[in-house]
Amino acid sequence: MPTAIVTQLNGRIVHVRLVSSGSTDTTTPGEALEAGAPMAAAEGEALTEDKGPSPIAPEGKELIWGGGSFVVLLVLMRLVLFPKVKKGIETRYGNIRANIDGATNVRADARAEVAAYESALVDVRAEASRRVDEARRTLDAERQVAITAVTARIAERKAEVDASNAAVRAAASADVSVAIASVATTATQIAVGRAPDAAVVSRAVEESLQLSGGQR
Repeated sequence: MPTAIVTQLNGRIVHVRLVSSGSTDTTTPGEALEAGAPMAAAEGEALTEDKGPSPIAPEGKELIWGGGSFVVLLVLMRLVLFPKVKKGIETRYGNIRANIDGATNVRADARAEVAAYESALVDVRAEASRRVDEARRTLDAERQVAITAVTARIAERKAEVDASNAAVRAAASADVSVAIASVATTATQIAVGRAPDAAVVSRAVEESLQLSGGQR
């Protein structure tokens, strides 16, 4: 049964030779490469076949372009893109921090205003209570003065009325006394036949009136 002897150079098949099992050929691959070139050309398709470059393995210029593009992208990111992104993040963080600080300040101001309002409200209530008490005391004093004045006017008016009534009663009593004395004098003159003493009649009438007043 023949045996295939394959000679490779740099990973490529450069020579294939069929040897029978009983053959004693001891030619080395180098000798076979030097001496077998004409033979390989004569053997044709059965000896060698060059398949060309590998579709998977990258070429040198592709590696150069890829590496250069990566380096350029890295430089752009480091010098241009990353600073812009960092600046934008810092600006955003600064705005958020400023908003938080502003909200905190507004909250503190609102609390201070509420405290000031409550303090002012307490002061206003105290002032209102003081004014109400003062107005109440003023009204009480004015009412007392008015009551005193009215009481004085009433007492004065009562005194005037009492004096007027006393004068009227005195005048009426005098008229009554005169009338009674006249009636008594006339009745005595008719009964006795002579006029009685006017002083005696007046004294008797007064005593009678005083007795009448005491009995009342």
